[in-house]
Order: sequence, then C-alpha cells, then structure tokens
Amino acid sequence: MEAIRPTSGSTSGPAGANASGVRSEAAADATQGRPPQLTPVAPTPGAAAPLRRGLARVDHQLQGDVASAQQALDFLEQVAGQLQALKGELSAKLSSRRGDSGAIEAHLRQLGATMDKRRQSSGGSVDARLNFSSPQPASQRFRIKGLNLDMLTAGAGQSLSFSVGSNTQPLTVAVDPSMTRDEIVVRFDRALAPANMRVSADGSGALVFSTPETAWPMVRDSLSIQGVGRVAVEADTDIVMPQQWGASNADALRQSLHEVVQTLAQVQRSQQAASQALSAAASRAAANQPAAADIEVMAQDFADTASTPNYESLLALTSALVGISRERVLALLGLH
Repeated sequence: MEAIRPTSGSTSGPAGANASGVRSEAAADATQGRPPQLTPVAPTPGAAAPLRRGLARVDHQLQGDVASAQQALDFLEQVAGQLQALKGELSAKLSSRRGDSGAIEAHLRQLGATMDKRRQSSGGSVDARLNFSSPQPASQRFRIKGLNLDMLTAGAGQSLSFSVGSNTQPLTVAVDPSMTRDEIVVRFDRALAPANMRVSADGSGALVFSTPETAWPMVRDSLSIQGVGRVAVEADTDIVMPQQWGASNADALRQSLHEVVQTLAQVQRSQQAASQALSAAASRAAANQPAAADIEVMAQDFADTASTPNYESLLALTSALVGISRERVLALLGLH
C-alpha cells in the first residue's frame, strides 16, 4: 500500500487532500473509539514470499522409513562381507591350509571397528544384536539384578514404584500371588511404558527390560525403586562383540567360527527384514505419488524463493529443509 507519511504545513492538490482525508478519518476513528482502518501494505518488490505450498499428499514418515531401511541394508551388507572374509580365514586355518593368523586378527579388528560405528552407520535402526528395528529405534535390553518372576510370585502381594531420571511421578506395579507369570509380565510392561521401557521374560524367569539406545545411559544411571534406591542394572550380553572372539588356539578358532556362522545367519534375517521394509516404503511412495502439476508448482516456488538472496528467502528455505539429510535424499532417490 502507499505509505502514510506525516506532513507539516498546509498541502494543496490531490495529494494534500488525500493526506488530509487520512488524518481526518484517523481522527474520527480515535474520537469514536474505533481502531484506525489501515490498508494492508503491498509486498516490497524483490522480497521473497514464504514458500506457497508443499505437497499435501506427501507421507512424511516415508522419508524416515526409507532412510532407516536403506542405511540398515548398507551397514548389514558391509558386516556380511567382513564376516564372510573372516569365515574364510578361520576355515582355512582350522583345515591346516594356508590360514593366516595375522589376517584373522586384522579381520577381527576391522569387524570390531565397524560394530563400534553401528548406531551411526545404520541410522539407529540396527541394534547391538544386529536386529533390524524400524520404525521403532534400536533398543538396549537389560535386567535388574534380583528381579525375577520367582521372587514376585513368592509370599504376599507387593508393590514396586519405579523412577527414571527427572521423572518425579513414580510408576507403580502392583503384583499379587493370584496372578500368573504372563499377567505379571504384562502388568510390568504396561506400567513402565510411559517411561519408554518395555518388559518381557526370558526362559529362566528373569524380567528382561528394553529401552531405546538413546535413552539407555539415563536409565542405566538413574533407575531406582522406591524404598530400595538405585538398582543395579545389567546390560544384555547377548550381543555381537568381535573383540571377544579369539584365534589363539584350535578351540578359540572353532568358537570364533561358530560365532561368525551364527552372526551371519542373524545378518541375513535382518537384511530380509530391511528389504521388506524398503519394499513396503516403495509401495507407499508409489501409492502416494503427488500430481505432476503439484510437483511443478512446488519446484517453481522453491526456485523463485532461492533466487532472491535475502533473510526472508533464507528463512523459508531452511524451514522447508529441516530434517532432510543427505542420507535421506540418497535413499529416496534410490527408490527410482
């Protein structure tokens, strides 16, 4: 709109009449208690408008699902190749062929280094046991020392109140002798779900807890039971740890080969699960393909905004690109 400027002295002609009219209308509004009626200002030429619209039919969860599955497949393929190489060296050494102890140690170090970068390389979708997990993040399993079904079903009923981190509201689990073991597990699972913990039981009757790997340090360092205080938690040892595999003698070689064969089987199961997840994501992408016209509008809108180097353009572009990583873009491009 035309800017309103203060004037001094008398003004003649149409411009003066217009300014006088504006002052008169504003004064009348003020006198009658009405807010001044102002005309919206037109955009400054050259200023970038916010991005007009995105793609309404985009499945936003799709990007995360594709990225996690693709990163998991890339990581698992790397692990599978290293395991196959290690298997070959171990088999050759055990069969008294030209197995090289130095090569075995080198393969073990390489595999250990790969596993150390597991969380980053897999996008958080492969846990320490090499299980693929998506869309839920990879989890850490643990046990609370002394907490098992035998203890919970012995004697009178009891009530346990758990606290985690800064959570000041205890989560209480009430158990009575009439409950079955399965019912006790279900009750623990439901009660601790708000603290992002899940509960199951192993074959020996011990309660097995799990929490996202990102939350594990806090749980490990702060989990407490009212009346008991901090409890001792034991991380699941059923994980892949090449650093503990050896090649010092025939027994160590056979044990290492056994570990490699089992781990390869697990990797293959996870590869299959990740491939299925990626196929499902591809199907969703095909079913929700935006119209070509919508894509063209958004692309032109993005180009127009990017061509204007100012703060408004930068703000619009960064807002549109939040959460879009290089890995996600490559994973999505890989679907085509």
